Amino acid sequence: MSLNHISQSVNVFIQKKDIYQQVTDTIITQLEKGIVPWSCPWKSNTGFSFSMPFNHESGKKYQGINIVLLWCAAMDKDYTCNEWATFKQWSFKKERIRKGEKGTTIIYYDTYEKEVDGKIENVPFVKSSYVFNRCQLESYVSKEQPSIIESEAMSVVEPIKTIDKFIANTDAYIENADYGACYIGGTDKIYMPYPSQFVSTETTSATHHYYATLFHELIHWTGHPSRLNRERHKKFGDKVYANEELIAELGAAFLCSEFNISTRDYKNQASYIAHWLSVLKENKYCIIKAASEASKAVGLLKKLQPE
Repeated sequence: MSLNHISQSVNVFIQKKDIYQQVTDTIITQLEKGIVPWSCPWKSNTGFSFSMPFNHESGKKYQGINIVLLWCAAMDKDYTCNEWATFKQWSFKKERIRKGEKGTTIIYYDTYEKEVDGKIENVPFVKSSYVFNRCQLESYVSKEQPSIIESEAMSVVEPIKTIDKFIANTDAYIENADYGACYIGGTDKIYMPYPSQFVSTETTSATHHYYATLFHELIHWTGHPSRLNRERHKKFGDKVYANEELIAELGAAFLCSEFNISTRDYKNQASYIAHWLSVLKENKYCIIKAASEASKAVGLLKKLQPE
């Protein structure tokens, strides 16, 4: 291998290492503030409800860890738009970024050439880029959102037809049971508490609790060998189990955002956050991998929908 290839490989390795740590640190910072960055959509201080971030030029929604990174930035800066684009893309639209504004890091994969057994192969590696929210443009004028009066949440699960149809189209077997929600891989069944067992809290209705929980189990369902064939844990609490739970948490958050379901409420929030801080600090690669797998799971569920 030439010195040029060796130098390139070393630079790629260093950059890849830094990007993984940077992404993980971004998520850790939010968790240490007591904020769960995948508890979306949420209401900002202006009363604006957020959904999936998308690229202004292409119109495509961001995928994987980029969703969480952009959610983090929007929460931190209280942006009221979910439109993002690079400096070059905004410039092409004759838009100017306000002086002093900083971009938000997103990642994507590229390749570099490497000689393997006398053959040149394209090796994938992760790179970073920066995007800016519409709220950071000179032309952006903040619009006053109408004040939102929260109605008293009832402890009754009200069917949401669009979600019920979405779930029915997957053909997932769902059965009600008196014990907690779970997915059993051996029988390929989802078990859910009866709707009457879900209660409302100060921040989330019983209806939203029910569907957020069902989305979580549905993401687990996608990991079956006949579907995405994700690695299965051997015992409760091992690393594979923790990774699968993170995939389900992120996948459920992505679905909740698509259907405008709030997931802001967590039982034992301090304990929950402490657990994920421990997982992320131990393995800086897991959050990116889990977010990628979560997007794949959501993508599979969408493919199961009629044209």
